[in-house]
Amino acid sequence: QVQIEESGGGLVQPGGSLRLSCDASGINVWLYDADWYRQAPGKQREEIASVTRDGLKNYTDSVKGRFTISRDYEKPTIYLQMNNLSPEDTAIYYCNFRRGTKNYWGQGTQFTVSS
Repeated sequence: QVQIEESGGGLVQPGGSLRLSCDASGINVWLYDADWYRQAPGKQREEIASVTRDGLKNYTDSVKGRFTISRDYEKPTIYLQMNNLSPEDTAIYYCNFRRGTKNYWGQGTQFTVSS
């Protein structure tokens, strides 16, 4: 059984940093590409960062230079390091592992950027 679980959400002040984790079990994550998505209140879910199984990374413009996606090559985990956060980053964050037609999603982790 495949299980995907995000963690690391909470409350952060503007300008602060946070690292999200996404743990996977039941799949060989090193064969999958991985993405982070987010869904802000009243908005559609959007892809913000991706990393291929070969380590190539891509980011949407709104997070470039502030967010970093990475893999843990010792554990089936991906991370999203987020710096210089603003209230516009408030959302539920989801990770996704994909390979061909297979997509595995977590339930999401919420964080709020507020003073």
